[in-house]
Amino acid sequence: MADKTSKSHEGGRKSSWGVEMANRRTRFQVNRVETGAASTNGEMDPLNEGDDVVERYTAIGDEDSGQRKSSNAAEEMALINDGAGGDGARGASPTVVSHNHEMSTGYDTRYAKSFRHFTREALPRLDNYRNIMSIQAAYRPTLDELHNETLHGKPGTQAANAKNNVGESEGMVKFGWIKGVLVRCLLNIWGVMLFLRLSWVVAQAGIGEAMLLIIATSVVTTITALSMSAISTNGEIKGGGTYYMISRSLGPEFGGSIGLIFSLANAVACAMYVVGFCEAMVDLLGTFELSISGDKVHDIRIIGSITIILLLGIVVIGMEWEAKAQLVLLVVLVAAMFDFIIGTFIGPLDAEEESKGFIGYSVKLFKENFWSDYRYAENVNHDFFSVFSIFFPAATGILAGANISGDLADPQGAIPKGTLLAIVITTVSYLLFAVMAGGTMERDASGIISDLYNGTAYICANRTEKCEWGLHNSFQVMELVSAFGPIIYAGCFAATLSSALASLVSAPKVFQALCKDELYPYITWFARGYGKNNEPVRGYILTFFIAVAFILIAELNAIAPLISNFFLAAYALINFSTFHASLIKPIGWRPTFKFYNMWMSLAGAILCVLVMFMISWWTALLTLAVVLALYLIVTYRKPDVNWGSTTQAQTYKNALVSVQQLNNVEDHVKNYRPQILVLSGMPNFRPPLIDFAYLITKNLSLMICGHILKGPVPQRVHNSLAYKGQSWLRAHRVKGFYNHVDEVNFEDGAKALLQASGIGKLRPNILLMGFKADWRECPRTDLIMYFNVMHKALDLHMAVAILRLREGLDYSNELLGAAVGKEEPNGTGVMANGGKGGLGVNGAGGEGGLDVDKSYLDTRTGSQCSLPRNQSFSQMSQELYKFLSIGLRQITTRASSMSDVSSPGTPRLERHKEIEDESPSNNAEDGKGQRNESRTCDVEEGRAETDREDITEVFKNSLRGKKERKEERMPRTDHLKGPGGADLPKELLHRITQFQRRQRKGTIDVWWLYDDGGLTLLLPYIISTRRNWSSCKLRVFALANKKDELDFEQRSMASLLAKFRIDYSVLKVIPDITKKPKEETKTFFDGLISDFVQDSNNDDDEENSATITEAELLAMKDKTNRHLRLRELLIENSMEANLVVMTLPMPRKGVVSAPLYMAWLEALTQDMPPFLLVRGNQTSVLTFYS
Repeated sequence: MADKTSKSHEGGRKSSWGVEMANRRTRFQVNRVETGAASTNGEMDPLNEGDDVVERYTAIGDEDSGQRKSSNAAEEMALINDGAGGDGARGASPTVVSHNHEMSTGYDTRYAKSFRHFTREALPRLDNYRNIMSIQAAYRPTLDELHNETLHGKPGTQAANAKNNVGESEGMVKFGWIKGVLVRCLLNIWGVMLFLRLSWVVAQAGIGEAMLLIIATSVVTTITALSMSAISTNGEIKGGGTYYMISRSLGPEFGGSIGLIFSLANAVACAMYVVGFCEAMVDLLGTFELSISGDKVHDIRIIGSITIILLLGIVVIGMEWEAKAQLVLLVVLVAAMFDFIIGTFIGPLDAEEESKGFIGYSVKLFKENFWSDYRYAENVNHDFFSVFSIFFPAATGILAGANISGDLADPQGAIPKGTLLAIVITTVSYLLFAVMAGGTMERDASGIISDLYNGTAYICANRTEKCEWGLHNSFQVMELVSAFGPIIYAGCFAATLSSALASLVSAPKVFQALCKDELYPYITWFARGYGKNNEPVRGYILTFFIAVAFILIAELNAIAPLISNFFLAAYALINFSTFHASLIKPIGWRPTFKFYNMWMSLAGAILCVLVMFMISWWTALLTLAVVLALYLIVTYRKPDVNWGSTTQAQTYKNALVSVQQLNNVEDHVKNYRPQILVLSGMPNFRPPLIDFAYLITKNLSLMICGHILKGPVPQRVHNSLAYKGQSWLRAHRVKGFYNHVDEVNFEDGAKALLQASGIGKLRPNILLMGFKADWRECPRTDLIMYFNVMHKALDLHMAVAILRLREGLDYSNELLGAAVGKEEPNGTGVMANGGKGGLGVNGAGGEGGLDVDKSYLDTRTGSQCSLPRNQSFSQMSQELYKFLSIGLRQITTRASSMSDVSSPGTPRLERHKEIEDESPSNNAEDGKGQRNESRTCDVEEGRAETDREDITEVFKNSLRGKKERKEERMPRTDHLKGPGGADLPKELLHRITQFQRRQRKGTIDVWWLYDDGGLTLLLPYIISTRRNWSSCKLRVFALANKKDELDFEQRSMASLLAKFRIDYSVLKVIPDITKKPKEETKTFFDGLISDFVQDSNNDDDEENSATITEAELLAMKDKTNRHLRLRELLIENSMEANLVVMTLPMPRKGVVSAPLYMAWLEALTQDMPPFLLVRGNQTSVLTFYS
């Protein structure tokens, strides 16, 4: 009765979850888990549906208080406390400890179904570490979900998707190591060579060299199998076999090239085995004096075409039928082998067999046949390596099991075990058969019984007719020696057909995996699979046509060498993959198979390459050329794959070693490189600033784009910002880095970037900012912070550069590709490059920052629009593309009526209308939050679809041909669109791309006023060497020390420039810099500072820091006059220059105030052409010593 009560009690609880928990989730903030699986299995289905029970008891505690007055009330309270404590719930509850055994039993069996119900944490399980795209991937809570109090995820979706997809794979046929690997390898290695060519190999090479040849082949295959075993046990192996292992180890370049070649090699191997079957069939028909066409070659072609059609039908039916056929063929093959062995011991049954060369075991014969007897045959003067090239395809069978890795139940265990055992068995059998054939058969025999009696049956040197029997002349030796000849024919048919079947299956399987990865163009059509086993039917048909083409050659010895080099190239790369992984030793290299050696793998790779050239040097060169061509195609296409290859690990290791080595190299002026930190904000906000910095650093030095965010942002937003910033740089082929800091004001963020950016010697030595054109209107604190950043850079002995353009640097309002926002009332959104912005994002040296609404972030991150958890950018899903377009937009443009952020590099998205009250929290009180959030998500999904197409376009841009790349030397403007996708005015496009365009013939005016180490001269020189600026000549302006020594100063400066090897067109020394400026210039300057001039009696320190006192004006009068005189000289000399570069006045600490200093810069740069102010760190960057 108690049980019934408790069950009904539980039923009441369950019925109340959906109704009550909607308003009771504020304590734990986790989703209720669907319990369909729990009702049948007795436990919650997903591993990670952690806090469901806690929610359950929270609801019970408030809604079912009447029912809780039972004998189990104490243990229910204990369960609540344990669950809450595990999740860090607020408040303390009394702990009730039960000593009642029945109560404990009830606790364990009724409530605590498993530990997972009491914590949000996920226990270590296999499914948590699966690839995110895997249908079996489990939900692991993100760090944000564990760390934040109210953040919750939605694990049910992923579990549901996995549950739906599992059904698709339930019907797949999976093979074990015997049926899937061992049997296939045995059938392939015991192929056509065993029955049709081993005797010929013994005749040519002799027993001794034949055994050496077999052992050499086995050494190559054994080393390769050991290497393959190490790779196959270093992680889960999927479909694609050899291609999959090489591509995931060495990367898509090597994997793609060898995958294509390996697929072709298997298709050709299929033709070779079919031709071998046809030779045996024609010989069998010949014993009955039968023929189809009267010509042996034509008969082989006819029978081969019919055979390949039948084999195609078997594999198209399905892998299960093919596997059953393989087992039947293996039984027949083994029976034929035993038939041959028995026949060697029985000996010749009559004189006819003896006349054909079969004399049984003989020591004398063994000695004669032990040594080689290479002869001219089939238009080839044979030697060891030519015979080796014909025999080596027998060894290609070691990959038969690995090639169907996707159809194996346990590839990691099956491939090493089955492959190595098959090599041992077949090596021993080949050696025994070579000894048996050489010890029982003559090399030449006439087949005439009368010759046997006169002793000339085995002498064929002086005969007018060619001997047709013996090891050299007949391929049907095994049938002659066997106890029952028809079984040998059956075994030969089984061996050749089984090998042909395996190759016919392997080639399409490997090719299908290659097509799925989309490494090459125009082949993805073959990626589609059919049926429950995802059969590559289209690949089968392609392989069929390739095989038919080679079957028409109808010469086994002509086909075999063609594929030997292809397989050897694959073996070489398998060995090299293991060696490379062992050498680099990435953390992920942890193979469970330990019986390998990196140096043995290297030796195996070298041995494979040597054998390739020994077999046929021109075929080896052709193979390597094809591999190289395919490698370059993949390298050029830059496929969007990330497989964690050892090539990537090598890149990291090389970079790390280089940085460490560079750190040990002392600085030298001849090796100086301008390494720039650009305060740009998001790169797509200020393209001209990025382009200008890249003019200096391109192919020369380091560039880092700094981005400062005022408010805190979650890690997912950090990831999306980093991805968007780096993608924009990559899409525009700007070789630089993007870095950002958050939860700081502009000054603190800039200081953090100045001190923490870079590593070792790869550290910025120049700070580049945009000129703060709104310095008179912005808040005084913003002006002070901008000024203090310059001080900090100089304190760190960094150079400072400030760029000013007449039109400003910020084009986010005009471009659809950047998030835009209205200027905030407090002015914090105003940019520092002409007052054009209101993005709320720092950049170009201006204050602003990213104002983040934390409550909004919390709501959005926990909503249905949040990022998928545990997902890397290399596995970007639609949800991530959605977040890239939502997260940054919502953060940076809370006040925007046009809130849209494009994907990096392709700002072509249509601008959307404002969605009012986007944050659900705005409508929480009136109950509309949930509806508005749903509406927002629907609209955002539409935006995300456009954004995702746009990001995809970024990667497609990297696939353009040379012709298009040549055209792109001119600025690309097709991706620059205005609101609504409208074309931008040509004038605006010209301003945005001004530093990408080829400059008109003009000048770069360098006003080298003070010796700062030479940076003022070096930067314009670097710019003048760029192709787009090559038509611009340098004009150098310098100050004279004394007016009466003008000629001397001129000659001295000319001599200095000549020693620096810097070409210039004009050198002008200014003699009258101390001349008083004109009155209108003074009036202009007074207007600039009028709002900042203050009585010196004001004691407000904070205000004084952003004001100009009369005492300061008096103390700085001479310096002010010099700057005003410089303005007049600039207007007189440099108004038509393409670029003006001038030494930046030194902002002396405690001497000059921020507004007065900015007024000097304003006077120098206002209404001027593009203007760069530079101040070096007083260390030489130029030298005239060699």
